[in-house]
Amino acid sequence: MPLPTSPRWFGAAARRRRLPSLRPPGRPALATVLTASVLAGAYVVQAVAALAPHVPLLLAATAVSLAVEGVLHRWQRGVPALFAKAHADITVRHVLRDLLLVVGLLRLGEQHRETQYAPLLAGLLLCYALHCAIQAASVLVRRTRTLPVVTRNIDASALRLSPAPPALLRRPGHRLLVFGLPATAGLTATAVTDDPRCAAAGIGLSLVLALAGLAALLLRLLPGRRPAGEQEVLAWFDTWLAEYRPTVGLYFSGGVASVYQAGMWLEPLARLDARPLIVLRERFMVSRIPATDIPIVCLPKVPTLMRLEHSTLQVLIHPSNSGKTSQVLRIPTIKHAFVNHGESDKLSSCNPYAKAYDEVWVAGPAARERYALADVGVEDKDVVEIGRPQLDAVRPYAGPPAGGYTTVLYAPTWEGWDGNPGNTSVIAAGENLVRSLLADPGVRLLYKPHPLTGSVDPRAGAADRRIREMVRSANRARSGPRPAPSKELAALTAELDRLTAAEFREGADQAERMLVQRAPEPGRAEAVARATRDWEAAYWASLPEWEHQVVVDARPSLYACFNAADLLISDVSSVISDFLASGKPYAVANTGGMPEQEFRAAFPTVVAATVLTPDASGVPALLETVRHPEKDELAEARAALKARLLGPAEPPSQERFAAAVRALGAAALEHRLRASGRRAAELPGQRREPVPHSVSPDSVSPEAVSPEAVSPEAVTPQVVSPEAVSPGAGVPSGAPTRA
Repeated sequence: MPLPTSPRWFGAAARRRRLPSLRPPGRPALATVLTASVLAGAYVVQAVAALAPHVPLLLAATAVSLAVEGVLHRWQRGVPALFAKAHADITVRHVLRDLLLVVGLLRLGEQHRETQYAPLLAGLLLCYALHCAIQAASVLVRRTRTLPVVTRNIDASALRLSPAPPALLRRPGHRLLVFGLPATAGLTATAVTDDPRCAAAGIGLSLVLALAGLAALLLRLLPGRRPAGEQEVLAWFDTWLAEYRPTVGLYFSGGVASVYQAGMWLEPLARLDARPLIVLRERFMVSRIPATDIPIVCLPKVPTLMRLEHSTLQVLIHPSNSGKTSQVLRIPTIKHAFVNHGESDKLSSCNPYAKAYDEVWVAGPAARERYALADVGVEDKDVVEIGRPQLDAVRPYAGPPAGGYTTVLYAPTWEGWDGNPGNTSVIAAGENLVRSLLADPGVRLLYKPHPLTGSVDPRAGAADRRIREMVRSANRARSGPRPAPSKELAALTAELDRLTAAEFREGADQAERMLVQRAPEPGRAEAVARATRDWEAAYWASLPEWEHQVVVDARPSLYACFNAADLLISDVSSVISDFLASGKPYAVANTGGMPEQEFRAAFPTVVAATVLTPDASGVPALLETVRHPEKDELAEARAALKARLLGPAEPPSQERFAAAVRALGAAALEHRLRASGRRAAELPGQRREPVPHSVSPDSVSPEAVSPEAVSPEAVTPQVVSPEAVSPGAGVPSGAPTRA
């Protein structure tokens, strides 16, 4: 077992992942009710035993309540929150437990023992007073460590950051249990032995622990022990921006379940010949972004976000819309492009909010037509076709299944927010589709549900669990050769974990993570890409060819599943648009009750698909066309649809993406030059009074964006082809080039 201070321990703690629970939702609820009932019953029994008095019963009830408290804080952390809502938090429960012990002591033995136990009661009250003082000091320490800017992949050692206080001092429930345990044990021992010295020793030990914890926190509040203050951090951030000189960034705001939306744009952004930056708004999201070498900054407050106005940042790409997007759109010196996190025929792919951006970047002509037909205010001149640079990892069609099994990927989408039964096939058709696929002895099924399945409609979650059980049952009924445990896969998994896992301990707070997560080692991104490719190859080789799989972890990726599959069955979603990059057959489930012709007309991405009904009756014929390409009548339609959805193969999507960034960056620089040449009175709506520790737009002088900083070619307002734009165009001269 590695020590808590060793690098091995840091890595092991960081690599712990929670796997999705497959238990029915009723079981956790039943466990919660049962645990809460046992705890409440223990207090009732303790009260009865204290008033009786009955020492064995008092001892047993106290022990049970302490044990249940430990279970709550270790395995059922939601139950203490329920007690807290009823104003029965950990402090109240602990006070009640000790109070009942004191009542029991007073009821035992001789009468008029109040004088004998008064010092013990005073010591016990002092323990709780110190607990409150520790909590107050803990809040103050947390405030000093809550910085206005949270970073990752940036050297923040200048901010005097330090490791976080022990988790025991930051969590009141755990702290009270540990620090108060000696006092409770001493009172219990006194109830058994009738010797007050046991209680005195226990209370004394609790006092010592509490005083030591309070002293440790107060030391962190000394001026020399605190991290940098707010204004010092903001000044440091401004200096870092001036030194790094970012040119293009990704802006993202959202929840944990939506982090994949930002993740799919990390590699295309990193491959740009530019100075990339990731801008987040939620503090918890900093550690959720997948492994990347791109500097990450989290700016939770709007005034801090506005400091980007006077940086060299030219372009921000937006993979999703959120309530906080409107805040960054107020920055006039930055051009904004909506890139979305996938394209489909859903209304979300032509959202009216898109007209708020300077440009809308889409994959191909189909999306341009979609915006025109939707008539949501997005002008055609603002739509730029860039392809899908993420799809470079998808391998093209290489013929029918070569082995003894046909690998079918069933990747349904989630139920959505509007309750439309046609959103997902999981509820109406999922079990029928899976049952039909599992009935074919020559099929290997890969089931990859959407991460949000069941988050809105419980029926989708229930169907998902039944499908997983069907897959497990089918595997139990099958047999065949199984590869030996792969040492190569284990080694590659460890290597990937080492390269991608954050090296901080489990109890680290954001300030400590900033200190630990400095600029990555050179070449880490290339090492991660190489290790990922090797891991995927070893992963598929380690699986029996006949065994069905439920894929829910981050690895293997969706695109890796594309490469392993011979056929995709999905819903109307961006999954089928991306799968078209492979040229392989695909099918779409029609669960909305529409006639097939109407269904194809309503959703252009279905034009080249085999349409399946909810009863899955068309699955056998579909498998026949996959195994015998001469029977596939949709191959030409797929090729034509691929060009419509994803654009031409040349120039590559990454080049078109880079050209769009350069062109929009040039427009941003030209706007800055025009704005800097005007008199302050000619800029309507700008701030007149300077904001403390910020620079108003009126103060941007021509020297701030001087001709020396911007070449004439970089600000020419024109849309250029990749061949006509030299590498680095649109990047201020003098900025350090990116290796």
